[in-house]
Amino acid sequence: MRRGGACNRLAEPHWADPLDTSYSKRVGGRWNAPGSYGVLYLNTTAQIARLQVEHKLAGQPYDIEDLDPGVQHDLVEVDVAKTDALDLVSAAGLAAVGLPASYPLDALGHPIGHPQCHPIGQAAYDDPLPAIACRSAATGAGADDEELAVFDRNTGALATQTGRRPFSDWYLGYRQVRRLDM
Repeated sequence: MRRGGACNRLAEPHWADPLDTSYSKRVGGRWNAPGSYGVLYLNTTAQIARLQVEHKLAGQPYDIEDLDPGVQHDLVEVDVAKTDALDLVSAAGLAAVGLPASYPLDALGHPIGHPQCHPIGQAAYDDPLPAIACRSAATGAGADDEELAVFDRNTGALATQTGRRPFSDWYLGYRQVRRLDM
């Protein structure tokens, strides 16, 4: 499938280069095992980025309002050139790699873990596809909510940072507007 366009990435405020994939190469992620290759993990909408923040805090004894906004994630706006990506959005694409149509959940409703996704990412990297388009695994995301994972050998050619917004602007402003609408 072809994917690209406006995306975004969560980045800690102190990251000088938010498109750097060295951290994901070192520790791994959903589509890359630790020490293998780097992946630039992107959200396709700001709503998915918000869900990612809430997903990261799930189960913690504190809420987002308890944390200092100055140390929370910036929203980095990224333009991605249209490119081929492994289809892990459609039921047919998921079936082709052995994932259930219920992905990111298994047939029993449990999250599918990173270790099960690593061989799929490795095969796409070895193919060599430039990226993976997948359903978001963030808690609260719907079947139409997508993420884009761009492999490190392609980030310079495909991804360009176009902006960066502090947490207090992109997230807290949204929460305040959402509260007024309730």
